[in-house]
Amino acid sequence: MKKDYVSVVYDRNRAPKSNYPFKLASYLVSRFNMSRSSKLLEIGCGRGDFLEAFHDLGLSCYGVDASDHCTKNMPHLNVVCLDISEDKLPYDDSAFDVVYHKSVLEHFSNPDHLMKETCRVLKPGGRVIILTPDWVSQMKVFYEDFTHSRPYNIRALSDLLTIYGFSEVKTEFFYQMPILWHYPSLKMFSNFLQMVLSVPNARRLTNMTKVKFFRWSVELMVLGTGINEK
Repeated sequence: MKKDYVSVVYDRNRAPKSNYPFKLASYLVSRFNMSRSSKLLEIGCGRGDFLEAFHDLGLSCYGVDASDHCTKNMPHLNVVCLDISEDKLPYDDSAFDVVYHKSVLEHFSNPDHLMKETCRVLKPGGRVIILTPDWVSQMKVFYEDFTHSRPYNIRALSDLLTIYGFSEVKTEFFYQMPILWHYPSLKMFSNFLQMVLSVPNARRLTNMTKVKFFRWSVELMVLGTGINEK
């Protein structure tokens, strides 16, 4: 019997549930000054962990995904199942204050439809927040996910956002360790680890020691954000 992407790649034994989605959502809400009245759309919400976190923080949340995993298992969330690569989003123009997607952009060989729909449903002055694997640090493991199509680095994501008309574009390396969000000075240790460890070796050290700092100091994301100018 054929299984869908979410049930395999995000199987609970392989990717156990944790409090990381809530920590990340809390950080993003605080950093980008989202209010409880903010209306947020997550594109590619997968099994719904991050969407549920934003919902628990009081935002008005909606999601779309190609898998029906979330619609079946989290009926309390406003999730629609559709083919993000070609379907029009089922929302009016200028419907959302925030459009968020994590680990989605890299699955599109041509991001044109995704970006145009993102712009369409964002309000004037609305914010897009994108997280995607950093190609420079993750090139040895990027294609572990057989559905990955196009890698990005800081410059590529910045150019993409600029080309699609976003203003106040900012891109940066993003460390998936909450302690580094609150104590940026610790990044000096992360920077050292990046010079001496590859992602596979950092993963091995984390598996051996159970110290997550090794892996997530080296296995970076790129965070990109911009304001919709309609």
